[in-house]
Amino acid sequence: MSTAEASPQSVRGGHLPAAPHGPIKELFDGIWFVRGGVKMPMRMPIKIGRAMTVVRGDDGLVLFNSMRLSEEGLRELEALGDVKHVVRIGGFHGRDDGFYKDRYGAKVHAIEGQTYFRGIDPRKAGPGPFLVPDEWLTEGSGLPIADAKLKVFSTSEPPEALCLIKRHGGILITGDTLQHAPKPDEFYNFLAKIMMKRMGFMKPYNVGPGWLQFAHPTVAEVRSILNLEFEHVLPGHGDAVIGGAKEKYRPAIEGELKGCHS
Repeated sequence: MSTAEASPQSVRGGHLPAAPHGPIKELFDGIWFVRGGVKMPMRMPIKIGRAMTVVRGDDGLVLFNSMRLSEEGLRELEALGDVKHVVRIGGFHGRDDGFYKDRYGAKVHAIEGQTYFRGIDPRKAGPGPFLVPDEWLTEGSGLPIADAKLKVFSTSEPPEALCLIKRHGGILITGDTLQHAPKPDEFYNFLAKIMMKRMGFMKPYNVGPGWLQFAHPTVAEVRSILNLEFEHVLPGHGDAVIGGAKEKYRPAIEGELKGCHS
């Protein structure tokens, strides 16, 4: 683990506004899940669903797949505890991490090798990141949650990670890797419903097709997910999978993984 150099202005260009979202729901003691939407950084007005997981950690709340909430939603969040940490596990996520840093003084953790970029493709991003994390994480790094550990996909470009919380048989928090969106929810607009279905996103217990095709992890590394012990998945896209998650995802993980390299 290494610490990023301090920046006098960590976030440049301000913050994006809050998007529509649902209520914060407690799934397990001290673990909450909230679904919402996001406008993709594309010329076409594509709005898709996303989700944030909140965990009560060692010294306060820890956010995964951070999503800026409305003022009403923030009051609901504040009632759960102090927002202390943001952990970025998704290489294509992170647009709202800086909001929680500025609003609450939260410490931002990111996987070593990730960058905070504008747009949809890090290879075509501007000259510099819009946010500098406070701490870089590797697979061996400790987290502000005593019973949590990271699994990092080192062959993914940009790097991607999972967070495994060792309780209730294993709770896996994912970014773009494992998704569960059998059908579009209320946060998808009409254009997104058409495009995401064509691209293979609207499936239950799915390995993220966009991640496979744009980040190109190896088949072996994706299938190594099955070496983990987990019963539940809280994804960055789609609904939570409570109970029997490992076996529900097994066919997709062991099946054809378009975009992977060997």
